[in-house]
Amino acid sequence: MESFIELVKDEEEVNLMPPLVWAYVGDCVYELYIRTKLVEETKLKPHSLHIKSIKYVKAKAQAEILKDIHENLTEKEQEIVRRGRNAQNHHLPKNANVQDYMYATAFEALVGYLYLTKQHNRLKEIFDNIVLEGEN
Repeated sequence: MESFIELVKDEEEVNLMPPLVWAYVGDCVYELYIRTKLVEETKLKPHSLHIKSIKYVKAKAQAEILKDIHENLTEKEQEIVRRGRNAQNHHLPKNANVQDYMYATAFEALVGYLYLTKQHNRLKEIFDNIVLEGEN
């Protein structure tokens, strides 16, 4: 995964960021991945793309993905997930239960952390192991 956005912070600086900052970036990175994958693999029109993408980016779906991949994460990645899950987020989810929302935030934190620390190969490996509905 080539980055067209210059990332200048080193890993030490990224480690000092609040986990909700990682999740903020991870939310965008994951949504871009899903949207791009759907555009590449379907011939859907924009509205249908939007409806289909929601299935994958909603909190419940992200929580399930994290549960599916958790045992394959490194100790460092599991620590990132734990920090993301336990981050004090004062936002109450509208369309998700609190537990799913916490795990979705943890997943987004992991994605954001890997992206910000330029671990693009690892991020691609994780994304490649996410099975979207209708695949198999």
